[in-house]
Amino acid sequence: MSKKQKLIDKLSSIPKDFTYEEARTLLGMFGFEEETKGHSSGSRVMFINRLLDISFRLHKPHPSNLLKNYQVKELFGFIKKLEENCHE
Repeated sequence: MSKKQKLIDKLSSIPKDFTYEEARTLLGMFGFEEETKGHSSGSRVMFINRLLDISFRLHKPHPSNLLKNYQVKELFGFIKKLEENCHE
């Protein structure tokens, strides 16, 4: 099983321990780049896939690296739609 599939499987269980680093890695595997809009952006981060012309916004958690439950659910829904569109 690939690292990408392992992360998707973990995400699908809506875990309480899904980290920002795992989210960044997974989005990167779908061709997204992290864009922080400069030094003053704070914790707001946008992930952009220029090829598909789509983006996903995420607040970088702090002080912990763990995503909140609603963020995990949003990310899972987003990844699920990406996978569905890739198979069309």
